[in-house]
Amino acid sequence: MTGKLRSNIRPGALVDIVLKKDQPTGKLTRGHVKRILTNSPSHPHGIKVMLEEGDQVGRVQEVLEA
Repeated sequence: MTGKLRSNIRPGALVDIVLKKDQPTGKLTRGHVKRILTNSPSHPHGIKVMLEEGDQVGRVQEVLEA
């Protein structure tokens, strides 16, 4: 499921995100959503979230488990 729509993402969902520092390489980080930081219903680069694991912040590329 795409990470560009806020409606696809729920707290606790397993997602792959791109951290700000990894944007040039596109390296993905996997974790569970702690908080959704983007307020708009969609974003072309992915919805920004904070992960439970280490409070890392990045944009969702893929939702693996809702």
